[in-house]
Amino acid sequence: MNLIENIRMAIYSIRTNFMRSALTMLGIIIGVCSVIAIVTVGNGGRDYIVDMIKEMGSSNVGINLKTGATAQDRITEEDVRKIKSIDGAKFVSPISFNFGTAETDYGTVLSMVLAGNEDFQHVMNTVTTKGRFFTQDEYQSAQHVCVLSNIGATQVFGTNDVVGEYVNLTIEGQSVYLKVVGVATIEMTTQENMSSMMDSSQMAQSEASMLIMIPSTLLNEMMGVNGYDMLYMMAKDESQLDTLGNAARNILYSRHGNFNRDVYEVSNVATYIDLLDAVINILTTFIAGVSAISLIVGGIGVMNIMLVSVTERTREIGIRKALGAKTGTIMVQFLTESVILCVFGGLIGFILGVGGAVIVAAYMGIPITIKLSTIAIAIGFSSAIGIFFGIYPARKAAKMLPIEALRRD
Repeated sequence: MNLIENIRMAIYSIRTNFMRSALTMLGIIIGVCSVIAIVTVGNGGRDYIVDMIKEMGSSNVGINLKTGATAQDRITEEDVRKIKSIDGAKFVSPISFNFGTAETDYGTVLSMVLAGNEDFQHVMNTVTTKGRFFTQDEYQSAQHVCVLSNIGATQVFGTNDVVGEYVNLTIEGQSVYLKVVGVATIEMTTQENMSSMMDSSQMAQSEASMLIMIPSTLLNEMMGVNGYDMLYMMAKDESQLDTLGNAARNILYSRHGNFNRDVYEVSNVATYIDLLDAVINILTTFIAGVSAISLIVGGIGVMNIMLVSVTERTREIGIRKALGAKTGTIMVQFLTESVILCVFGGLIGFILGVGGAVIVAAYMGIPITIKLSTIAIAIGFSSAIGIFFGIYPARKAAKMLPIEALRRD
């Protein structure tokens, strides 16, 4: 008997006992559905979170001072120049921030001030929409210029076309008049989290707020301080982030002579991405594994029904063996029926699982991608369950002696 005939007989047997077959497949359907839904949503969530972090700058690496560092450990302008000379460094900028108030012709608002050099726009993923960013000359001479965030400019001035306007910035009693040379959007979460940061610092006294970017030399001049607590770098090659971070840290230790003190911390966004990716994969695999337990339960159900089928068709088996059917032929016949039951259940479970994943993803606002590996999981798992739990009933049918089988009622 060829494979096509086995499949035809298996389908006929399933249709003859349709309700029993449907209930048998239910365990497989539930198991595959839950596994596919969890894996699909898990992969979509992971890709969404990882892509979101990458937008913040996956080729960035930062260095900041740890607790216990002294004024002598702070990053200097000469340190920045030395680190810029590293082969793998593409952009390097010190980072400073503070809070203050900004007075304009349209009123006074709270402000978060971010400061850096001319590379700041690259390491912080800012995109200039109006005007320009401040230049290296303006940075080195601590010019009174600024770049406003697109959201802040619109909120305060009513428009983002504010190049040439002036802002009176006051921080801790020190005031400077700043000329607006550009307006930019900042892709990192600074602008989005500004309100909560202001609330936590007990500075929320106005409904309006504005993000202002200025040369860090100017901010240091206003505050009367030297050096920086934080430095951000962008690598030419993302694979060289660790090398760049370690090289920059070694330059700082060498220049400040503080090798014996652990005062500089390197933070690599790509490392966090890999760690997050691994954690989400582990969680997804664990939850999917727990859900897969129902596949084992479904497989046991398949085995039980196939044993019943063997018992019901004992005389058929005896007649076929008496007419010369080989042991392997009988075994393949029942194994085919078991596999078809599980594959049908797997396909139905796959369709329901994908449908459930689409609904959940739409509710959570995350994209999903149906991968070929997911389809392989559905079909492969179902087939494996059918084979594994169908072997014993098939062997039992194949091992029957014709005389004993014909003797059964």
